[in-house]
Amino acid sequence: MSQPCVLVTGSCGLIGSEVAVYFARQGFHVAGIDSNHRAVFFGPEGDTSWVLDRLRREIPGYRHEALDIRDRDRLLAFMGELRPDLIIHTAAQPSHDRAAAIPFLDFEVNALGTLHLLEAARQHCPESPFIHMSTNKVYGDRPNTIALQELETRWDYADPAYEHGIAEDFSIDQSKHSIFGASKVAGDVMVQEYGRYFGMPTCCLRGGCLTGPNHSGVELHGFLSYLVKCNLEEREYRVFGYKGKQVRDNIHSEDVARFMFEFWKAPRVAEVYNLGGGKDNACSVMEAFQLAGNVTGKPMHWRYVDENRIGDHICYYSDLRKMRAHYPAWSITKPLPAIFEEIAGSWQERLKTAAL
Repeated sequence: MSQPCVLVTGSCGLIGSEVAVYFARQGFHVAGIDSNHRAVFFGPEGDTSWVLDRLRREIPGYRHEALDIRDRDRLLAFMGELRPDLIIHTAAQPSHDRAAAIPFLDFEVNALGTLHLLEAARQHCPESPFIHMSTNKVYGDRPNTIALQELETRWDYADPAYEHGIAEDFSIDQSKHSIFGASKVAGDVMVQEYGRYFGMPTCCLRGGCLTGPNHSGVELHGFLSYLVKCNLEEREYRVFGYKGKQVRDNIHSEDVARFMFEFWKAPRVAEVYNLGGGKDNACSVMEAFQLAGNVTGKPMHWRYVDENRIGDHICYYSDLRKMRAHYPAWSITKPLPAIFEEIAGSWQERLKTAAL
């Protein structure tokens, strides 16, 4: 049997790079698409050139294309040449704060770029599983309508129906999403439609806080990574609203890659999964300060801004029961304290290197 090929879009991003390395270890030939638009979205701090160097070092025969997924003709030609056995689409404009300032670019990347990839796959490799990194922002601010209870360091659901978190049948309609959330809804629904309409094996992974040691976290995107970086540099961290008790579930990028591998082995048509760390890996901003300090030994310098981000969730963690039922070999392997340790270790190494 010949070596299978995986195409990873956004291959220099957090999930893309983790996926590329993981699938290379599983015996795949890896081709990556990344135009380093993160540097355009977020400036020099978002530059991912260092990740490309890592991929070239760690992946034998890695093929890189600095291709913009908005370029339809070039993308169609590339897909026709490559004909990958698996497509993992992680390329995106990832910040719901940034999107309002760049609405055309945001929609072109998140919605139109996704359509370009789907149609290229339909024309050239319709049997190849298509895995799309969506986001929990497709639910808009509707999770904020769930009855909540305020605890000492966090908000939590007061309604027992959400004891395990948000499930995939939660409505995405009639809510404020942010411009980013709306463009991701468009891509998400299109991935489902290509699955249902054309019978293609597709899935949308509605990610919570995806994190890990290789994240280039910035204030507008990358909650834990940016928080730990601020802690290490003794830089002020701004908390936006909700008393700093807003809750997110955090999943290590390696656990994301592991789920994708399970889907590859047993693909389904037009599936949707809420991919996060679940209740056990959830923490509030205030709790994250404590967890970071436990690892670094440094206090957190922070300032409260009494204005929440538009469309932000007060409390969100994923109900993982559907994922576990469909793929029982998969589970969360990286608990929250281990995630903090890895992120801190990575930033310490990068900051040390930058200082030389």
